[in-house]
Amino acid sequence: MKNCYKAGLIRVITIPDAEVAGIHGRLIMEKFPNMTVETKCISGYPEGLYSIELKNAAIPQIVEVAQSFKDIDVLIVSCAEDPAVPEIKNAVDIPVIGAGSSVAAIARRFGSKVGVLGITDHVPQPYLEILGKDLIDLGRPEGVVTTLDLMKESGVKAVEKLAMMLKDAGAGAIALACTGMSTAGVAKSLAKKTGLPVIDPVTAEGLMAYYECLSK
Repeated sequence: MKNCYKAGLIRVITIPDAEVAGIHGRLIMEKFPNMTVETKCISGYPEGLYSIELKNAAIPQIVEVAQSFKDIDVLIVSCAEDPAVPEIKNAVDIPVIGAGSSVAAIARRFGSKVGVLGITDHVPQPYLEILGKDLIDLGRPEGVVTTLDLMKESGVKAVEKLAMMLKDAGAGAIALACTGMSTAGVAKSLAKKTGLPVIDPVTAEGLMAYYECLSK
């Protein structure tokens, strides 16, 4: 067993500041100290991939970025939509982790119904595939369109309001469907407010990546 593992992490938003871009990697390294994370961003998407059209358009570039990493043990696509994950799996010979499938898989163990809380008008495909009829979807938080809105007080309040609505609708857990919510650090406050397990995307992808490393 190796003493330290190295992950490559792709942010599907364009962030010129390396310190800001690296927050997901740092969050993972805080929880898994014997894993180091190298972060790279795609270019041309300053507001991220907030629609299916943008996601599909970005797939070739995401695959290209994935292939640019050297000497890594696992690759993480830090986006709840898992964009380009199937394509990357066909292009590299290491495990590939998507945030969305990681969250949905972990949420499966909590309760019979899972509330999905994201920022798009559609439920990301990994959540549909894994949770199926057991998911509860009440749309996106009011006034929240891109990850940048999660940095505003109004955006945080809208997320909290929707979380309570999901609880009232019968959710036994909440699966966050935007990695920007990890950046905003809302999981702990939502768990306290709702009394429900809240699955954080970056924590989930880090856990799955670490497990893959241990399994090699």
